[in-house]
Amino acid sequence: MPVMTIGVSKANEGMDGISWNILGQTYVPKQHSHDSFSWHATFHVGTFVPPHIHPTQEEFVYILSGRLDVLLDGKEGFAEPGDLVRLPKGIPHGLFNKTDTDVKCLFWVSPAQRLYDLFWALHNLGPQADPAEVVAVAARHEVDFLPPPDAA
Repeated sequence: MPVMTIGVSKANEGMDGISWNILGQTYVPKQHSHDSFSWHATFHVGTFVPPHIHPTQEEFVYILSGRLDVLLDGKEGFAEPGDLVRLPKGIPHGLFNKTDTDVKCLFWVSPAQRLYDLFWALHNLGPQADPAEVVAVAARHEVDFLPPPDAA
C-alpha cells in the first residue's frame, strides 16, 4: 500500500495522469495511501451511484459545483457548493445528479481499503458494464450495492 507523500495535487491533474470512467462519472485520483484515498469526481448530467454500503470505510463528499441529490440511510436530501456529505461506515447511501448541469465534488475515504483497486476494475469493465458484474466486482472490493427497492 502506498505511503502518502507531501506535495500539491494540482487542480487539473490526477495521480500519474489517471482518469477513470466509473458508472458514467469521471473520477481523477488525487491521493492514495493506506489511511485515506481521495479523488475529484464529475457527475455528468443524469449519472448516479446506486445505493450501497462501505462496511469498513468512512466516506466524505465536498461539493464544489452543482447540486447532488443524496439518499442517506433511506432519507432523501441534497448537497450544494460548500456542503460536506458525511457517510459513516455501514450506512447505505446513493448519489444522483438529477440536474441539467455537471456536478463537481471531492471525495475521500478512510481508510483506503480496496477502493482504488475497485475503481480500476470498474473502469476496465467499460461504459456498458453489466450491472450484475458491477455488483459482483464491488462486493469483492468491500463495497456492497443494495438491491433496487422493488426487488427488496
